[in-house]
Amino acid sequence: MEFTSDNLTFVIVTFKSKKVIYDCLNSLPKDYHKIIIENSSDKELKKELEQNYDKTEVVLSNNIGMGAGNNLGIVKSNTQYVYVLNPDVVLKSDTILNINNSISKLENFAILSPMSDNPLYPNYRGNSDEIIKNNNKSISNVEEIDGYSMIINKDCFEDNIFFDEKFFMYLENVDLCLRAKKNGGKLYIVMNSKVRHLGAKAVDDKYSEEIELSRNWHWMWSRFYFNKKHRGIIVSFLLGLISLLGNLIKYTICLFTFNKKINIYRMRTLGTFNALLGKQSWYRPEIN
Repeated sequence: MEFTSDNLTFVIVTFKSKKVIYDCLNSLPKDYHKIIIENSSDKELKKELEQNYDKTEVVLSNNIGMGAGNNLGIVKSNTQYVYVLNPDVVLKSDTILNINNSISKLENFAILSPMSDNPLYPNYRGNSDEIIKNNNKSISNVEEIDGYSMIINKDCFEDNIFFDEKFFMYLENVDLCLRAKKNGGKLYIVMNSKVRHLGAKAVDDKYSEEIELSRNWHWMWSRFYFNKKHRGIIVSFLLGLISLLGNLIKYTICLFTFNKKINIYRMRTLGTFNALLGKQSWYRPEIN
């Protein structure tokens, strides 16, 4: 098998991502279709991108989150395979070529990805012995792939159920990998194909403070919901209560020591508290 413009579509979810989206799009093959879900409803950005990039469709949306945004793009695509990318990811000139050379004899998969070019921050998790053993091979079976770069085989997911939209951000990719494996799907990393991920740069830096608060709220909420979904209600509540207590203590210490991290621990406390109450992942960053 191999990927071509007839069977692979790129899907990118953006939110105040004008600073990085051009580098991302410039790195993609021009003859492949691209669907961008623009979660900050930037009409000017939509106009610019559709005018300057062939085979590019920009869908304006409210801030529905990464999982829901990816799902919207996946469902709108007309190809069997969809390459989900964060806007702060850049492909190398030979990324797709090396993937195709490596998977020529691969019969089937659920999710695969090229490898991060930064060895300090691998974009996969798995049995370390297996990774070392297969290091000289071009493709390796892994347990989990990070969500910023995922090629998804739509045929492996029944009823168009891909990312769990209850996650606003964080752990939706881990949940997807677990569900794929439970259904017998295989996850692969292509070892000799690379991408560059800037990391936490998908949103313009001028919004960094508010985005950081949002990340901390949602990280705690998502941890609780993930544990509840995959480890059960008792384990999730026990871990949630421990987390709530720990963040409350840190918040109190910051309050009396005038530590700048006070708002971080406030958001972590609130994220955990809302999850324990069974509330949805409702918090959104206050960005105009």
